[in-house]
Amino acid sequence: MKEATKRPQQVFTLVVEVGRKAGDGLPKGATGAALMIYASGVDEAEAVRESVAVLKEADLAPLDVTGYGTLDERLAQGHEIEDDERALMDKALAENAVVVAQVTPFFDKP
Repeated sequence: MKEATKRPQQVFTLVVEVGRKAGDGLPKGATGAALMIYASGVDEAEAVRESVAVLKEADLAPLDVTGYGTLDERLAQGHEIEDDERALMDKALAENAVVVAQVTPFFDKP
């Protein structure tokens, strides 16, 4: 029997759009938010599944996920990645975790 090759964990950059839900902790008057997330996984699909599960556990309501790839993929696309962003990616990988790097609430225009 052939032994399965274990694929290494990678960190993926995701932006998750969330709607409102009771207890979500978003500011009063916000209609939702965009969350920039660094999530580890053997592939982007696993990183998305883990991120959505963690956000639901945190009483958020994920609506849409956009993947921006791994660090190497982003660099190849010409993205500039600051040291603090790299540090959060390293943390996500070291802890096999989902790290929310930024939350941008959405508000209706008057």
